[in-house]
Amino acid sequence: MAKKNQLSESLEDYLEIILELQRTKTVARSKDIAEKMGIKRGSVTGMLKKLAINKLINYEPYGYVTLTPEGKKIALEIERRHIFLKDFLFRILEVDEKTADRTACQMEHAMNKQTFSKFKKFVKKIDTCPHCDIEPITN
Repeated sequence: MAKKNQLSESLEDYLEIILELQRTKTVARSKDIAEKMGIKRGSVTGMLKKLAINKLINYEPYGYVTLTPEGKKIALEIERRHIFLKDFLFRILEVDEKTADRTACQMEHAMNKQTFSKFKKFVKKIDTCPHCDIEPITN
């Protein structure tokens, strides 16, 4: 079975999108995934097959797509990273929300667990330190 650190950025994005679609529509369909990603439906099939081979999704051609427990675990981890990184960029660095979201998406894939853990501890220190007055960052 694939581990999170063996998944490509693209496969991680698929898991994240499937999680979001499952929340809003109970299940995902390849059509919905393609629409969300802004790609052709045929491009989705190969990636879904890869995720199914790695037992991260339940998928049959022309059927619904759902996350397996392992797929959901990975998708939730990716989502948590994204939310945390976006919050840091938007709230602390005062990057506009759209840019913060795009940048967080890139960072969530590049940062290993150990670095992300240290980053979270750093942000917690900033948030809780009574002597750390965060001044707005200006250009």
